[in-house]
Amino acid sequence: MRGLTRSRRTILKGGATLALAAAAGLRHRPAGAAEDFPFSSGTEAPTTAVPPNACDCHIHILSTRFPASPHWKGQPVLDSDVAAYRRLQARLGTSRVVVVTPSTYGTDNRATLDGVAQFGRSARAVVVVDLDIAEAELRAMAAQGAVGIRVNFGTPQSWGPTTAERLEAMARKVEPLGWHVQIYATGDQIALLEPVLRRLPTPLVIDHLARLPPDRGVDHPAYAVVRGLLDGGRTWMKLSGAYLNTASGPPAYADATAVAKSFAAAAPERMVWGSDWPHRGEKHMPDDARLLDILTAWVPDDRARARVLVDNPAELYGFA
Repeated sequence: MRGLTRSRRTILKGGATLALAAAAGLRHRPAGAAEDFPFSSGTEAPTTAVPPNACDCHIHILSTRFPASPHWKGQPVLDSDVAAYRRLQARLGTSRVVVVTPSTYGTDNRATLDGVAQFGRSARAVVVVDLDIAEAELRAMAAQGAVGIRVNFGTPQSWGPTTAERLEAMARKVEPLGWHVQIYATGDQIALLEPVLRRLPTPLVIDHLARLPPDRGVDHPAYAVVRGLLDGGRTWMKLSGAYLNTASGPPAYADATAVAKSFAAAAPERMVWGSDWPHRGEKHMPDDARLLDILTAWVPDDRARARVLVDNPAELYGFA
């Protein structure tokens, strides 16, 4: 399947400039980020009541202790590390977290697993692996908190373009461990991938509201594909990335909200929420507290919302 790989809309912008700044030893703080909460605007806590054991199911940990993959030409590694996230976590009121290896690191999962080790039992990892990885290495990562792999069609990968065949082969590779496969893909890509997604042997997690084009939303062909997958009972959706799926913008993200509400109503038992901190590639940092508050519009019922924040992540990621 050709044409499945597209760049995330802003991930490469300004990469060369930032790399020069990093080489000069300058500290870079993205525009809009609050000093008290790195890589997040705003300083206030969410107005939404956050239940105990609430989970942020999508963050990336990066540290200058771990260099970027040689393939990576985008934004350089900045210290969006555990210490920085813990400050945001305290502000949000969440206590569990899922760390996802970013494309920046290729298949090097050291920063992710180091982060999970620092967080302890309240964290899980979603890693990125190549097809030739040994089963022993997968099991070693499982012992360190890994519960799934991410397969990315949207940003450059160390192996080159991601194909449908690779996705299927990787799913077969991790099936014996009971892991899930998480995909990052645009709506157009998801529509093309439908036959493969339907026959994956593992549970499927779809990133960031399926990246449906804001001007089409639920009228895009991928919406029907995702709804069918959700109805099948083995697909999960990350209610995340409103700022990636909008033309109308904050604070309401009306276009992304329409999509999120529809997915959440279809399968509330398989929705999870994530902040997407540290918002790699974004010029203006979103307000993570408001990204949590918007969940009230997406899932108005208090009990259902607690399920999204606590019970669903516990089931998907194996929190006790």
